[in-house]
Amino acid sequence: MIEAVKVKGPASYFPSIEKSYGKPIAHWQNIVRQHQGMTHMQIVGLLKSEHGMSHGHANAVVAATLAETTL
Repeated sequence: MIEAVKVKGPASYFPSIEKSYGKPIAHWQNIVRQHQGMTHMQIVGLLKSEHGMSHGHANAVVAATLAETTL
């Protein structure tokens, strides 16, 4: 029997984000990558104000995306 791996951290929000906003996570991550000169919270604010995301969802996308490029 294979056990499912439980997703933790910001990525655990991804299914809900895709369902809530009708776009794949890659779409939101591309937006974050286009604004990497901004701070984490500035990008969160942009996703909230320009795309109508909730704070938690915006924070999760930004955190997960920026973590990809941070060592």
